[in-house]
Amino acid sequence: EFTYLLNYGMVEWSEVKSLFEQRPANVHLVITGRSDNQQLIEAADLVTEMKEIKHPYQAGIKAMKGIEF
Repeated sequence: EFTYLLNYGMVEWSEVKSLFEQRPANVHLVITGRSDNQQLIEAADLVTEMKEIKHPYQAGIKAMKGIEF
């Protein structure tokens, strides 16, 4: 969940921007987490927003090893 590092100021945008700019053409960056960081969204080639519709936790089923952790 890398976006939290940006959101909480643990990593500066300038460092992330440099990583985007300096990566080799054959290297893909996959950055996960919730973020409304416009700079990150603009720098990315693909941005996906996922929305939970249904989760077993809502039915009282606890997190399972190998799935949630």
